[in-house]
Amino acid sequence: MKAYFDLFFFGLYPYIALTIFLLGSLVRFEREQYTWKSDSSEFLRRGSLNWGSNLFHIGIISLFFTHLVGLLTPPAVYHAMGVSTEFKQIMAIVVGAILGLVCLVGLVLLLHRRWIEIRVSHNTRVSDWVTLLWILLVLVIGLVSIFTSIHHKDGAVMIQLGEWSQRIVTFRGGAVGALEGVPTVYRLHMVLGMTLFVIFPFTRLVHVWSGFASVTYLGRARQIVRSR
Repeated sequence: MKAYFDLFFFGLYPYIALTIFLLGSLVRFEREQYTWKSDSSEFLRRGSLNWGSNLFHIGIISLFFTHLVGLLTPPAVYHAMGVSTEFKQIMAIVVGAILGLVCLVGLVLLLHRRWIEIRVSHNTRVSDWVTLLWILLVLVIGLVSIFTSIHHKDGAVMIQLGEWSQRIVTFRGGAVGALEGVPTVYRLHMVLGMTLFVIFPFTRLVHVWSGFASVTYLGRARQIVRSR
């Protein structure tokens, strides 16, 4: 039974999640462009929004890119740069803990604000609660996994997770086998994290696409504005 679960969640589910993420986002953009926004609640009540939003976004964006680079960089690359596996593991623990706590503080502030501010709470949809609480769950499990990482300072598990990620994105076989012996806390964190991509197109998370697209403004021709 475990073999079937592993095959589904770590062999098939990544592609299912990615397909829903990409196609769902495309359909959402094509059919419901007026819902393609973050639905800012600042005009309802500012409160702790600035601190909460800034800490949350700094933390979660940094965590996303550090995970992306950390998992998809082959050992040969950082070894060529003079970085040992052990040092990379320690850096992952320290940086992950700091960014995770920053993100957690911001997220708790946002949740607290939505819970106690009546006007904000009444304008919060079920999908908003699901999104925030799911991110909280992913984040907490990720922080808990740090205590397990401390006992694997040789970076062996980190190499396994990287090997799995690289095999998945390059469509190579053997991805499931690369996770042999990886502790459950990491597996749970991975499944919960992949599920974020599943719920992405159906929530306000789609506004992340707009954030990346805003970079195109740097290369856009200037607009000429003349007064009457």
